[in-house]
Amino acid sequence: MNIHELLKKYDVPVPRYTSYPTVPFWNDSINIPQWKRLFRNQFHLSNEKDGISLYIHLPFCESLCTYCGCNKKITKNHQVEEEYIDAVIAEWGMYCELMEQVPVIRELHLGGGTPTFFSPDNLDKLLNAILDNSIIHSDNNFSFEGHPNNTTEIHLKTLYERGFRRVSFGVQDNNAVVQKAINRIQPLENVKRVTEQARNTGFQSVNFDLIYGLPFQTRESIRETVSECISLQPDRFAFYSYAHVPWTSRGQRLFSETDLPVGDLKLSLYHEGAGLFKKYGYKQIGMDHFVKAEDDLYKASRTGSLHRNFMGYTTQHTRLQLGLGVSAISDTGNAFAQNTKSLHEFYQIIKAKELPVIKGYFLNQEDENFKKHILDVICNGRTYFGNQYPEELKKFTFPILDQLQNDGLVTFNSRFVEVTESGKNFTRNICTAFDLKQLRSVAGQNRSVYSQAI
Repeated sequence: MNIHELLKKYDVPVPRYTSYPTVPFWNDSINIPQWKRLFRNQFHLSNEKDGISLYIHLPFCESLCTYCGCNKKITKNHQVEEEYIDAVIAEWGMYCELMEQVPVIRELHLGGGTPTFFSPDNLDKLLNAILDNSIIHSDNNFSFEGHPNNTTEIHLKTLYERGFRRVSFGVQDNNAVVQKAINRIQPLENVKRVTEQARNTGFQSVNFDLIYGLPFQTRESIRETVSECISLQPDRFAFYSYAHVPWTSRGQRLFSETDLPVGDLKLSLYHEGAGLFKKYGYKQIGMDHFVKAEDDLYKASRTGSLHRNFMGYTTQHTRLQLGLGVSAISDTGNAFAQNTKSLHEFYQIIKAKELPVIKGYFLNQEDENFKKHILDVICNGRTYFGNQYPEELKKFTFPILDQLQNDGLVTFNSRFVEVTESGKNFTRNICTAFDLKQLRSVAGQNRSVYSQAI
């Protein structure tokens, strides 16, 4: 089957598999006492063995990027910073009461929104409240997302002094026409400036986020953007497929769908960028990352120790990821819990001295088994079944793997499945073979909430 036939068959709405079970199968309410008990138990296991991962969601942005599907709050009023920082510190305090021992922080990520919307002083206040009463793991990984337009040298120095060594800059695209369409006017000079400042400050890893599939992108424009970015020599690239979900991200309705590259054209944009990354020595990691050969992610991929969580691909694999802030998600390995997406409700719940968790999911053993298969496919491009496997694999998964093998996307037998070179473009489709929740549901149920596979 040629690539055009594969696209016609597999470019369908599928989950992005940032979790399993996927969010549509989570419960709209959660048993808070049960969540607290489970969190406490998993915290002790994780803290004593590996330390914990911490994600802090900082939702404010000064302007709306119309492509963005993240939870964000648009405002130019920086007086909102202090109230939000105080609320997150209060939330952290409630979790500290459940911990009953000093937390060991191994992984810390500031995401958004735009973390560099916040002043360096307010970021320092937040980090002081969390880190001054914690133990920093010797093998730690602290990172943050920065906007090239508003990340200052003081931001970089402040975060560096608190142990941050990795930064990810949201570049997305350098073309002026594309930038206008997505309302993100960002001169290349700003990207160059902030990259040099990060290097001079001492940051050991700089990542650029780029997106293919944005309105008005062409093969020529993506080639120019990628080439310009490679010339700045970041350590990593995240090369994401644009997810068009206007039913959940209303800003995406501000440009016309007819201006979006789709199908063959969108895939050609990916191949154009991926080809340049590989030409200049970057190694492909997982679904959407390209890194230098000396990068820790590449080393982890070679040893089979690469992991993926809500923060993305990582070399760390703690048993507990705690999410703080509006819409943040916690993952204990056997449960997910998400905070309210409403900023007003977040403040109300915090003032009532309650955890702002409003939805989630408690996994059973079957869920955990299929979750592991999905993570193995996404991270390592293969998964093993062993000598004994549940009947559900044979009934639901193996028939789909047979079909994927016939189409050249995987090699498969009763012991293992491995993604082929052609199959890398369809990793999300391959993961659906292990999405037992979806496979058991009525055909087509919930699929409209997902973006296209390509």
